[in-house]
Amino acid sequence: MNIVVWIVSGMLAAAYLFAGTNKATRPKDKLVDSLPWAEDFRPETIKFIGIMEILGAIGLILPWLTGIAPVLTPLAATGLVILQLLAITVHLRRGEARVVPMNTILMLAALFVAIFRFLAL
Repeated sequence: MNIVVWIVSGMLAAAYLFAGTNKATRPKDKLVDSLPWAEDFRPETIKFIGIMEILGAIGLILPWLTGIAPVLTPLAATGLVILQLLAITVHLRRGEARVVPMNTILMLAALFVAIFRFLAL
């Protein structure tokens, strides 16, 4: 099972690193074309979300890999679950139900990592 958790963690980390870097580095007007929800938020908030995604990606891998404060890995996964719950709320409020399945998959994958890493502590 540990191998499966590592694979899911790696895939999540890659996804969040890409998405977070996109949000943290691109101007709001460039993001709105591909992320319509961004029009409802200030640029600082979008960058904050991106930075949280990057930190979550790092937290999914490094603490567990190095053995330094491994409790941070399931906490990072839990934070990403919360982030996805909030994203689902925003998308439903905006009538963007078509993107909710992807948020749900990311949320469930992060929940899987959180549960199995908490159990392994």
